[in-house]
Amino acid sequence: MIMKIYRTALLALAVLLVSSPLFSQTGSLAGKVIGEDGSPLQGALLKIERTDIRGNYKVKTNKKGEYFHAGLPMGQYKVTLSVNDQDIDSVSGVRVGLGDPTAVNFDMAEMAKRRQAQQQAAQTGEVAEDQLRGMSAEERKKYEEAIKKRREQLGKNKELNEAFNAGMAAFEAKDFQTAVTKFTEASTIDPAQHVIWARLAESQSNLALTKTGEDRNQANEQAFEAYRKAIELQPDAAYHNNFGLALVKAGKIDDGKAQLTQAAALDPTNAGRYYFNLGAIMVNSGNNEAAIDAFRKAVQADPNYASAQYQLGTALVGAAQMNADGTISPVPGTVEAFEKYLQLEPNGPNAEGAKGMIATLKGGVQTTYQDPDAKKKK
Repeated sequence: MIMKIYRTALLALAVLLVSSPLFSQTGSLAGKVIGEDGSPLQGALLKIERTDIRGNYKVKTNKKGEYFHAGLPMGQYKVTLSVNDQDIDSVSGVRVGLGDPTAVNFDMAEMAKRRQAQQQAAQTGEVAEDQLRGMSAEERKKYEEAIKKRREQLGKNKELNEAFNAGMAAFEAKDFQTAVTKFTEASTIDPAQHVIWARLAESQSNLALTKTGEDRNQANEQAFEAYRKAIELQPDAAYHNNFGLALVKAGKIDDGKAQLTQAAALDPTNAGRYYFNLGAIMVNSGNNEAAIDAFRKAVQADPNYASAQYQLGTALVGAAQMNADGTISPVPGTVEAFEKYLQLEPNGPNAEGAKGMIATLKGGVQTTYQDPDAKKKK
């Protein structure tokens, strides 16, 4: 019995002696982290991920920017540097074994320089040989693809600029047919540029004015479509304003009003000017009632818009009633609009006209204007 217990103890000891080296087969990682300013970075997080067998470990750098993690099972690891909860860089294929710690260092200052050089290379389309040598095979492939794409883009930009500039020159010379051709070419090169579609729309709208009949209608429709594309890319108030004016000129009054109303909604600060534009077109088209409505909205949006006040008064005069005795019954608000204009611009270009209309509407001759809001002398 004693012999059996002794043999059992020897067997247990043998198992312990055989097993103990397995538990002692661990290694360690050590390294240093340099910040972008070139100084040691404290508090940086190193995420240590075992890749051959699942395992995750973490350690932070000390005041000297150094870190050390012992007791890591031997194997393959990926070490990732994380700063402020953002992964900055990583090293894969790190082998941890017995003996001295495996060193994995991170230099963020050097990374920043390399990144800046790579960005410059991508912009210019040229990569220095030393930059290529400093890249991994994967990085090199990515940057070569980026540079190829950049060179293609630079070529397109050259063609785009030439077409756009030619279109602008033709537009300024009032050669609207050439302007349409060049802006159409530019829109084909880069259809994502809203300013190109807006210029194309203006050119087509002006070109329509030189045509008649079905040709004019077709040019207008092309202009409307270009405006829609510009607004789709950039819902700008100015585009809605110009689109609205083009629609009104083409006789599409209700559609034009809708666009100008949209412009006013997008840009309330300048809403008065959008409605003023609508009113001016209504006057030119002989629609006095619509002009009154537009000018009223203009002064409601901006009561200090002097020109809108004057034009509102002028439009309201057109709606005045002539009495049997020869006197005039102005629409309410007519005189007030002229008086407001004089208050805003007492020496403005329409001051004399406003004074004359006030005198006529009040039934007397008024040679001087007095501010109704001024304090009377005792």
